[in-house]
Amino acid sequence: MPRRRRRWAVITSAFLIVLGAGAYVTYEWTRPYLHGTGCEVGSGAGKMSLSLEQGANAATIAAVAFRKELPERAVVIAYATAIQESHLRNLAGGDRDSVGMFQQRPSQGWGTPEQLRDPVVTTSKFFDGLVQVKDYLDKDLHIAAQEVQRSADGALYAQHEPDGEVLAAAFTGREPAAARCWFPPDERTEPRRAEAVREMRRAFGGGLKVDGPRTAGGAPDPAAPWTSVMVPGERMGWAVAAWAVTHAQAYGLTEVRHAGRSWRADTGHDGWTADPKAPKDRVIIG
Repeated sequence: MPRRRRRWAVITSAFLIVLGAGAYVTYEWTRPYLHGTGCEVGSGAGKMSLSLEQGANAATIAAVAFRKELPERAVVIAYATAIQESHLRNLAGGDRDSVGMFQQRPSQGWGTPEQLRDPVVTTSKFFDGLVQVKDYLDKDLHIAAQEVQRSADGALYAQHEPDGEVLAAAFTGREPAAARCWFPPDERTEPRRAEAVREMRRAFGGGLKVDGPRTAGGAPDPAAPWTSVMVPGERMGWAVAAWAVTHAQAYGLTEVRHAGRSWRADTGHDGWTADPKAPKDRVIIG
């Protein structure tokens, strides 16, 4: 090959290498922004896409069910009801004086508007009504839901049962690592891990034990980069992990680790990845 052609071949190859490297660097820099914000749950029953708000509300419903020691069927009923009433959103208003995820009405004795806009409180009130329905576990979903809600057309709840089953499998922890969420770096918030843990314990119950790095005097270290939430079993562990992931953007959480897997905010769309050191008896929140 003539010297000039060899020189051009070398220059062209170098240019292509630099161009490829630049494209890769650009992709890696922009990748966290490409997917926007959102959540996805996937289980043997199917997949569902959710907004961050919907994901957080779905995780809260499962958490309250754990606190009340309710079976998965109760959670499915709650999901189907909330999807029909609000699409799992915490609505400020609705038909007449209806409020919140379950569109409960203050005028019908459900509570104050402020209470019903609180996802933990409104979910608790729904479950309190559901367990009063005789043999609710053996009834068709729409019948059990209607006896609680007393809506205009209770038959509409039935159409959301399949979606309720998908959500319940993921957020009750029956299927591990089934919920993932993502948001771009410019939508991250200041870390408020202590507040996140307080809200988590309000939903799951005060029996959820919290530990982590301590100061020389033995007190919890508020400056520590992580908190350890001890769980009685792997299923509840995955429910806690799902709660943390769906609330990560709101509370500035950057990492969740449990049972051999981890989720990180900077690669949230990738979901859960292998992490051999992640413990089974606790959820690590960073």
